Amino acid sequence: MLQTIALVIHVFLAIGVIGLVLIQHGKGAEAGAAFGSGASATVFGSKGSGSFLTRMTTMFALAFFCTSMLLFFLASQRTSSGLGSVIDNVDAPAQQIDVPDAVPTTDTPAIDGGAADVPAVPAADNATDTGDVPAAPKAE
Repeated sequence: MLQTIALVIHVFLAIGVIGLVLIQHGKGAEAGAAFGSGASATVFGSKGSGSFLTRMTTMFALAFFCTSMLLFFLASQRTSSGLGSVIDNVDAPAQQIDVPDAVPTTDTPAIDGGAADVPAVPAADNATDTGDVPAAPKAE
């Protein structure tokens, strides 16, 4: 229960940090304010929203870090409390699969009399007439 609450807060803080970082102006935004970009009429004052947003981002980031540590602590306590692994919690015994040592042979019929009908390939030295294929040169 506590872990779920901490996780929800953690997600909201992460979204908050992302939003605050995206709202802030970059380093080059001050140069535009000098030329009358209207920064003096902002809601946060003439200095702009920099200090307020920076402080809020810092607080959100610190809270995000704290919830990260809390979630780590809760997760480490959960695994060491004796819950064990998934394999230890299985109620039914595992079924033993009978694997044969060798693949069983099947009685396959020989094709047209088997290997007796296959003609022998002549060796290169005693090849006589191979048809249209020229004989390979002999090494001397």
